[in-house]
Amino acid sequence: MEKEKYTKYEKARMLGSRTLQIAMGAPFLVKLTKEDLESMNYDAFKIAKREFDEGVMPISVTRPMPQPDMPEPKKEAKAAE
Repeated sequence: MEKEKYTKYEKARMLGSRTLQIAMGAPFLVKLTKEDLESMNYDAFKIAKREFDEGVMPISVTRPMPQPDMPEPKKEAKAAE
């Protein structure tokens, strides 16, 4: 299965949200040893980044799709001066 591509804005939003969750005491979704945590200096962002890289981030992205039955907005003609 191919890994989903995210824009830099989606990635920033996902990492920021997950970092906040971890900082507030949410459980980690990856196995980390005490040595791993010490090498990361217990940094919530680095833990969230590892979760993102391993593909276990519990946050999804929903992109709006255009609806085919919606009429296109009317373009107004510019008045001649």
